[in-house]
Amino acid sequence: QVHPVESGGGLVQPGGSLRLSCAASRSIFTIRYIDWYRQAPGKEREFVASVTSGGTTTYVDSVKGRFTISRDNAKNTVYLQMNSLKPDDTAVYYCKTFTTDGNIYWGQGTQVTVSS
Repeated sequence: QVHPVESGGGLVQPGGSLRLSCAASRSIFTIRYIDWYRQAPGKEREFVASVTSGGTTTYVDSVKGRFTISRDNAKNTVYLQMNSLKPDDTAVYYCKTFTTDGNIYWGQGTQVTVSS
């Protein structure tokens, strides 16, 4: 298994919260950075957030102040805490890893639906 594995998606009401997990399937110290992307129906996949091996984080403007990306090195896992969710956040969320040996791996995705 070299591909990351996402979990934690589900159905939530507007204003609610979810925490997504990305299990790296390898030592997190062999990964340069881990990204979260999302793809809504009929739209292109878009970048959401990133965390580097040094802990630097980056966010798309639409989620700044609402989403937080973090990493647990002991568990080789990256999290995406999503608060104040909106219907526009509905999408399949994907984890992408970029390894120190130059490979890119995508997970299978986890569905997030924000609806009342």
